[in-house]
Amino acid sequence: MGQQEKVSTSLAGAVSEGISASLAAVDAELDRRYPGDPGTRQPVHTVYVPGNLYDAGTVRSWGDQALAALDEHAPDAASFAAVLGLSDDLAEDVYGRVRAKLEREPIEDLRVDFEDGYGGDDEDRDAARAARLISEAYATGTAAPYTGIRMKCMEAAVRDRGIRTTDVFLTGLLEHGGLPEGLVLTLPKVTYPEQVTAFVRLLEAFEKAHGLDAGRLGFEIQIETSQAILAADGTAAVARMIGAAEGRATGLHYGTFDYSACLGVSAAYQASDHPAADHAKAIMQVAAAGTGVRVSDGSTNVLPVGSTAHVHEAWRLHYGLTRRALARAYYQGWDMHPGHIPTRYAAVFAFYREGFETAAKRLSAYANHAGGDVMDEPATAKALSSYMLRGIDCGALDTAEVDALTGLTRADLDRFAAPRRGDLTASAE
Repeated sequence: MGQQEKVSTSLAGAVSEGISASLAAVDAELDRRYPGDPGTRQPVHTVYVPGNLYDAGTVRSWGDQALAALDEHAPDAASFAAVLGLSDDLAEDVYGRVRAKLEREPIEDLRVDFEDGYGGDDEDRDAARAARLISEAYATGTAAPYTGIRMKCMEAAVRDRGIRTTDVFLTGLLEHGGLPEGLVLTLPKVTYPEQVTAFVRLLEAFEKAHGLDAGRLGFEIQIETSQAILAADGTAAVARMIGAAEGRATGLHYGTFDYSACLGVSAAYQASDHPAADHAKAIMQVAAAGTGVRVSDGSTNVLPVGSTAHVHEAWRLHYGLTRRALARAYYQGWDMHPGHIPTRYAAVFAFYREGFETAAKRLSAYANHAGGDVMDEPATAKALSSYMLRGIDCGALDTAEVDALTGLTRADLDRFAAPRRGDLTASAE
């Protein structure tokens, strides 16, 4: 045994204690503002259905319509792969998984919409009906994993209506069995952080009125105005909106067309890959990083309907936009039509299947201190594990194949994906 190296120091312990004391408020602020990702499932998309059109068969109807579109315009793996440019080794697997997903769980996140597209004369009736139908769907196991409403915004002209619809809907859920675990509320057209604060006060009042746990009701913030990105004083308003939500914000959703129009982008060029869209989403992404608030991309309004040639063209566009978003870490988007969801799932499944083996080998090497041709750190292990978990949650990957290639259980993946703050600078256990 070699001689033990002598270790000397020059500073008294009081120095370290003093520094820690001086940073105590910062430590607490970091924990409060940046708790990290919640570790829960994030849906790959959100589907919006007008409140007057939503019914008990909506989820199944979207799945059936999507399957019918495949039957008509891409009846086998080879034809679907040819449209999207899928490689031969992925074609059968992706196509089979897409069809299975459309049969089993066609919609991951459903929003009954009382804003854009809503045409009902009796909003009270439609909101109450939505609450009853959603409660019944959860009770029978036919609901999308995440379901809720988008109410009208907090601007003066529609504020009272939005507040009342929220009240009617939430009260109806309680009357029909309680608030489901997958409940999601979406607050649109937020321009000032004070509007977020006002919505928080509304939810607080509802919780107190019904004896619910404080903070039980969370919500998404929809970014559809330029002022939400850059406030009049030059600050990033979206960052202050997250703070104004007082821990209730669960997501930031980009509104492609309202935001583009706000900037004067002409209709022909309003798209989720426009430079203005990229700028807004980059600001949203940086503002949300580490806060536990997820970012969602917008949608395309080019619908895959009509002739097979047009459907194929729309599918290629949607597939390309979805793959582009995934590469930029926007893991969720909007789908506006049943014909969009085959290419949503094709893009998502191809994204995870293509990188699976490489990611699994890197994560296994990291976990076993085996080395390799890439020097990975704890932060990369977090990203690799999150990649695996997202793939498993949506159906792109199977737990058994992940276990086989990585040697890691779901609990292991969860541990790597959600380390404690200090662990990102420490070596793996």
